[in-house]
Amino acid sequence: MSHTPEFPLLNRIDDPADLRKLPVAELERLAEELRGFLIRSVSQTGGHLAAGLGTVELTIALHHVFNTPEDRLVWDVGHQSYPHKILTGRRDRMPSLRQRGGLNAFPSRRESPYDTFGVGHSSTSISAALGMALAARQQNSDRRVVAVIGDGALTAGMAFEALNHAGDLDANLLVILNDNDMSISPNVGGLSNYFAKILTGKLYSSMREGSKKVLGVMPPVWELARRAEEHMKGMVIPGTLFEELGFNYIGPIDGHDLDTLIKTLGNLRALKGPQFLHIVTKKGKGFTPAEENPCTYHGVGPFCPDSGKLEKKSTTSPTYTRVFGDWLCDMAARDPRLVGITPAMREGSGMVRFSETYPDRYFDVGIAEQHAVTLAAGMACDNLKPVVAIYSTFLQRAYDQLIHDVALQNLPVLFAIDRAGVVGPDGPTHAGSFDLSFLRAIPNMVIMAPADENECRQMLSTGFLHNGPAAVRYPRGHGPGIKVNASMAGLPLGKGERRRQGQHIALLSFGSLLNRALEAAEILNATVANMRFIKPLDETLLLELADSHDLLVTLEDNVVQGGAGSAVNECLLHHRRLVPVLNLGLPDRFQQQGSREELLSDAGLDSSDIIAAVETFMHQEPLAKHITLA
Repeated sequence: MSHTPEFPLLNRIDDPADLRKLPVAELERLAEELRGFLIRSVSQTGGHLAAGLGTVELTIALHHVFNTPEDRLVWDVGHQSYPHKILTGRRDRMPSLRQRGGLNAFPSRRESPYDTFGVGHSSTSISAALGMALAARQQNSDRRVVAVIGDGALTAGMAFEALNHAGDLDANLLVILNDNDMSISPNVGGLSNYFAKILTGKLYSSMREGSKKVLGVMPPVWELARRAEEHMKGMVIPGTLFEELGFNYIGPIDGHDLDTLIKTLGNLRALKGPQFLHIVTKKGKGFTPAEENPCTYHGVGPFCPDSGKLEKKSTTSPTYTRVFGDWLCDMAARDPRLVGITPAMREGSGMVRFSETYPDRYFDVGIAEQHAVTLAAGMACDNLKPVVAIYSTFLQRAYDQLIHDVALQNLPVLFAIDRAGVVGPDGPTHAGSFDLSFLRAIPNMVIMAPADENECRQMLSTGFLHNGPAAVRYPRGHGPGIKVNASMAGLPLGKGERRRQGQHIALLSFGSLLNRALEAAEILNATVANMRFIKPLDETLLLELADSHDLLVTLEDNVVQGGAGSAVNECLLHHRRLVPVLNLGLPDRFQQQGSREELLSDAGLDSSDIIAAVETFMHQEPLAKHITLA
């Protein structure tokens, strides 16, 4: 796809130095080519499209004005960064985007010197950029630092903590607010509404235009009125907030007007101290399907670049996310106390139908995971039954609230944890590799991992009916295709089940690896237990297996350190059972991108890998003296 006749100007840009050689008059054509290339590229690989389409002109202007990578550019979040990747020497590698061994979905310091800070989670840019600005000051360097933050990311408290600190330090920092009225789900909250209503309000506009006509014939009076207007404007538009935090506020300006962007950025580069530029862009700009439906084209699979028509997936079984969404609506119909909470992940967490059916019981808090969890705790204190739908990787951001506000008070909050285990193309920033480990350490928690779709539904009911904090963690994508029973009676708390009876070896599966365990067990003639609960652990079943088998093998799609296997080890030691145990799970490294199947294979969790690991373990001295091969 690279160096095609469609993109003659873009073909000449191998790095930003080439871009800076172009006259400003040619940049509009470059923007057209860059947008076309981005659409064509993502249509083949899938990925984050709408956000990048909205930042084409901004990206060109930034690299044209600033001396990157010496000048630091920090993106927040990385969804906006595909045009940046294309212009910084990675154009020809775009076909490998989000694939095993290919380009990362987000900025990565290991991938390019132009990616100055690794980004996957939201609202980190201002803190990181401030750190870089302070480092420049300590080193007596005149390099500039720019943070580009989306308006959705600005809903998080961390962004305001950084703004508050930066304004107090008088650091040479430029913060650019990319205001596209959307993060992933539609933006929520007072700040977003404030921006939109004040700047587009008919009263403000009509008063301003009427004053011009009436007072324009009397220049001294008009000048006095203009000054009064500026004073009033300073009290009501967003600039007041940022000015009070110590920033010089400029904007809002059209984020698709290259000439204005370049002139404004050039002026700002020469200014000292904290600067704040507010630009307004359109998510999905230049591609009608993405403009009309930016949610769908936020993170999209392969599609037709001409029509925007998405490729249909062949499977008919529901995803785990769909199972959760259906359960949520069904349980809400049964129990009026149920409320659903999400940190700006309505679509990703399967809550669209719930939000439409029960709008008064649906709460999207914006990109504010900490607030989401403590909000749920407050609701639970007054007899509501909150369900927090959250990705495993994002729950990490609310760990203190989970411990201090929910578990310590033993409040009945259910955490529906999506994207647990290996996640796939989004890479290490989005992997759910650690939740079993960090949840298991918390008192009062009930932790479950379903082996299939039906078990997921029954576990959600179990957690909801439990009078305390509970978590159900399930993977991205489809399960094995088990029919989902409409029942919501729940499961016996802390009870697993035997799924196959064998000899000598027992495979203890926690969650989605059960089918792989059953496949391996056919070759090993091993017993298989579907453990279901990580906490409370089914100690009765575990001890029975320990007393009747020569080797126990634990399987989990979580890091081995501190995970379900560690719970088994601790239980056996507590009860003085000295049976050998082999713990299989994710290795002690960050998972890279690839398909779920590829990543599980890399982790040694294919059925063939399980067989090989067991056989190797059994033949090691001194175990070989005590274990009989089947």
